[in-house]
Amino acid sequence: MSTIVNHWINGAEFVSTSGRTSPVYDPALGVETKRVALANQAEIDAAIKAAKDAFPAWRDESLAKRQQIIFTFRELLNSRKGELAEIITSEHGKVLSDALGEITRGQEVVEFATGIPHLLKGFYSENVSTGVDVYSTRQPLGVVGIISPFNFPAMVPMWFFPIAIAAGNTVVIKPSEKDPSASMWVAKLWKDAGLPDGVFNVLNGDKESVDGLLNSPDVESISFVGSTPIAKYIYESASRTGKRVQALGGAKNHMLVLPDADLELVADSAINAGFGSAGERCMAISVVVAVEPVADKLIPKIVERMGKLRTGDGRRGCDMGPLVTREHRDKVASYIDIAEKDGATVVVDGRNPQVDGDANGFWLAPTLVDKVPTTSKVYTEEIFGPVLSIVRVKSYDEGVALINSGAFGNGTAIFTNDGGAARRFQNEIQVGMVGINVPIPVPVAYYSFGGWKQSLFGDTKAHGVEGVHFFTRGKAITSRWLDPSHGGINLGFPQN
Repeated sequence: MSTIVNHWINGAEFVSTSGRTSPVYDPALGVETKRVALANQAEIDAAIKAAKDAFPAWRDESLAKRQQIIFTFRELLNSRKGELAEIITSEHGKVLSDALGEITRGQEVVEFATGIPHLLKGFYSENVSTGVDVYSTRQPLGVVGIISPFNFPAMVPMWFFPIAIAAGNTVVIKPSEKDPSASMWVAKLWKDAGLPDGVFNVLNGDKESVDGLLNSPDVESISFVGSTPIAKYIYESASRTGKRVQALGGAKNHMLVLPDADLELVADSAINAGFGSAGERCMAISVVVAVEPVADKLIPKIVERMGKLRTGDGRRGCDMGPLVTREHRDKVASYIDIAEKDGATVVVDGRNPQVDGDANGFWLAPTLVDKVPTTSKVYTEEIFGPVLSIVRVKSYDEGVALINSGAFGNGTAIFTNDGGAARRFQNEIQVGMVGINVPIPVPVAYYSFGGWKQSLFGDTKAHGVEGVHFFTRGKAITSRWLDPSHGGINLGFPQN
């Protein structure tokens, strides 16, 4: 009988009685290894209630104590991150080095949150009127909901919960049902760090759990990362019930390559950004926009590097692992079929790979497609897999116009040795995160992560100052205190 991944509510494992479960696979083996509980309404209510009941005491806990707990969590995570990486690889499939990398990037936000006393400082103005002072504070919201995707089961939740908790909120996180164990592991680590029960809760489930968080009057905000259609649904549903929302959606990220670029750097970057984490990244580069005549020189360099990549079990030191499920693997592979039908050239075909892993794994090797028509679904839709497209353009202006015409605006990059072109690009491009000779421009934790257009719905971006503002409310206080010498009886001669 399969192991059941239950919930974590009020500081302990909470055994589900819903009777509904969903399979969790090891993608490299192609087998079900456990099942995850899918919450019913009673379990949804229990998780939210635990967070609501824990909020008053956590809100009023001293900043010094909160900061100490965050520091302890950081130290525990640093010492035990190898355990978490193994869990991620076993359920998501990404290679161990990539799993460790995602934890390290998430840890940046934990470290940012250790500075919360500084980040929550307000302002103070004396004598705005005679004897009247005005000052401001930032206070936590209450219960906050986090809905996490499968592709980064550790890093994406860490974009949100360290700041939320440090600011005095309590959390209910709904992980992806495809890889739920990372969140359960993190919950136990918080317990070891001394976090009070009920401050961090894990609610496993499907759409019923999502809707339970969206519809609850006790949940003050929703943070989400996932596909654009779901991000839009989250935004519209949560806003309707008066919640704050940060809903980060999909992407179709372009790399514009000018003829003067260092093509060795470009080829390395295209490989790293196109095929890392098997392309299951919202910041993956999926389109290389090559300004002619650069494509014919660049493609052989990319192909040469692709030939050296080992696809296989992430625990065997391979370069790229499997896709997360068989269904997702088949969907990504179908785009290669579409490319052929639409007249593109499949330069490197990953549909029948030689792999270092079990034959039943959900394998699709790195794929390169040239001369992709911009009308093809291969170009217009987010593939979310290891398929890199080449689109050829005649000029910088044509490349910028192409990128700006897209529905998404998450990340983009330009590769050039011309500083003037790069400066013009960063000004003209309609995208939220821009790299200059950097292929995946994910900002460090003290800046904020998020795109433009159909890549972001809601009030603010993730982490950084915007993240602190999202998880707190500003309050302005106007005060007058009477001077101690004021009033009373004084028969003496009046004096100034």
